[in-house]
Amino acid sequence: MSKIYLKSPEEIQAMKEGGAILRAMFEELVPTVKAGMTTNKINDFAEHFFKNKGVAASFKTVPGYSWATCTTINEQAVHTPPSERQLTEGDILTIDAGVLHKGFHTDSAVTIAIGTIPKETQRFLDVGKQTLEKVLTFFKPGTYLGKPAQFIQHEIEKAGYFILKELTGHGVGQELHEDPYVFNFLHKPINKTVKIKPGMTLAVEIIYSTGTEDIAYEGSEEWSIITADRSLSACFEKTIAITEKQTFILT
Repeated sequence: MSKIYLKSPEEIQAMKEGGAILRAMFEELVPTVKAGMTTNKINDFAEHFFKNKGVAASFKTVPGYSWATCTTINEQAVHTPPSERQLTEGDILTIDAGVLHKGFHTDSAVTIAIGTIPKETQRFLDVGKQTLEKVLTFFKPGTYLGKPAQFIQHEIEKAGYFILKELTGHGVGQELHEDPYVFNFLHKPINKTVKIKPGMTLAVEIIYSTGTEDIAYEGSEEWSIITADRSLSACFEKTIAITEKQTFILT
């Protein structure tokens, strides 16, 4: 990562276009996901969708990563590659994907239930989803990034859950991961955190678990990160663009 790159209105427009394609992919894919489906099949859907829309899969620009999506199940937190693993009733699945359009990336993730899940698991998902929806209103010019970070931490911890503190949101644009880090917890005094400026484009990514702040790598898997205690993990992510007049949700 380097210095924060502020986007022009034209560049934000390109990101709006790419974000709309990414959002449409999720809207078509999510209702089709069910028990018995492999995560490879989910990835195939995204691959074909992006190809048909004439955009590239952002994640395939990451050195060594060959898939359009990350598909994490239950205790898996982030970066799990698709495979022949079949989804089963009661799983929770995070689908994470990005689009590269006209030289600019957008990034999005959602965690969904496979079939019927316990009420406490549904509450776990609802807390993350609702926290993301609420916190996006904090992203305005002049606000310090510590304010939304503090809000996310409060909402998640108040509900009895844990922020995976080593995993954060990030700037996004010409690179999939740019400065600044978008933390989900207050890591320094608010007025010492980055001040939001017009032209910032950010992937706000809430990654949390039911049991721990700690992460580990899954066996010999070089990509897949899991919760250290194998408790459930979820992720909700949107890409946003901040302008003088308003903040746009791009994905």
